[in-house]
Amino acid sequence: MAAFLLKRLAQAVFVVMVVTLIVSVAVRMTGDPAMMIAQGATDITEADLERIREGLGLNEPFLSQYLATLSGLFTWDFGRSFLGGTPVSTLIGNALPATLLLAFTSLLVSIILSIPLGIRAAIRRGKWEDQLIRILSLVGLSFPNFWLATMLVLLFSITLQWLPPSGMNGIASFVMPAVTMGVILTATNVRLVRTAMLDVMQSQYIMVARAKGLSERTVLYKHALRNCAIPLITFLGLQFGGLLGGIVVVERVFNWPGMGSLAFDAVAGRDYPVLQSVIMILSTLIVLVNLLVDIAYGLIDPRIRTE
Repeated sequence: MAAFLLKRLAQAVFVVMVVTLIVSVAVRMTGDPAMMIAQGATDITEADLERIREGLGLNEPFLSQYLATLSGLFTWDFGRSFLGGTPVSTLIGNALPATLLLAFTSLLVSIILSIPLGIRAAIRRGKWEDQLIRILSLVGLSFPNFWLATMLVLLFSITLQWLPPSGMNGIASFVMPAVTMGVILTATNVRLVRTAMLDVMQSQYIMVARAKGLSERTVLYKHALRNCAIPLITFLGLQFGGLLGGIVVVERVFNWPGMGSLAFDAVAGRDYPVLQSVIMILSTLIVLVNLLVDIAYGLIDPRIRTE
């Protein structure tokens, strides 16, 4: 098991280094921060722009800037924002918990809905319940997240006035953002659970479990569902990455104070330190989640870690 973990950890470190390098190069193609800072000023000269760039550290060699950015992952020191001068670590420290909380809440909503619905669709294969669940999942896949978020705000905040339209103030403010992301994830996960359960239910050990007189609930949730865990865990790990990417739009709609809103403002202001730090941290989180998925493989199925 130790060799398995070391191998996966080495792969994760390599991926993070590659991602940080790509991000550092890409953000410098978005424009000149000095021009953004000097925007609106009169009689600005090239010498003035050069002084701004020097003050921001943009005249240093790219390798030095990249190594400083990379070291920020270990020291939690990402420099200061170009626009406000606030330490980037402070901005991220305020935004990251909000994003992670929303992402995990959305994932939890999806798991709670998709597993029972997927199992129900599998055991009622071909019946009206199966058809209804499959139709609803297809409809859910067709909803763009920004459209669904807007419709929820119009219905529950403006028309019914049941929920707050924006911000992060109490449990009620989580409902619409989490449902927006969770419904779209559920639409995919229901089909995955249904397909995996149909395959497992034809297995011989399921027939043996039933022959022993075990209850149908025990057969479904203890034996069948456990053997569906690997494809489900794989997809949930991939979905977490998709959540962090798609959550940017949802955070803007609901004015959620998370990493998506922070990245959006950084792009608009060409704030290199904030933008590249946000992307690197989110990328690192995705890599770590996939590392945990690999470890979960080894715990669930010993054959995987042996290979």
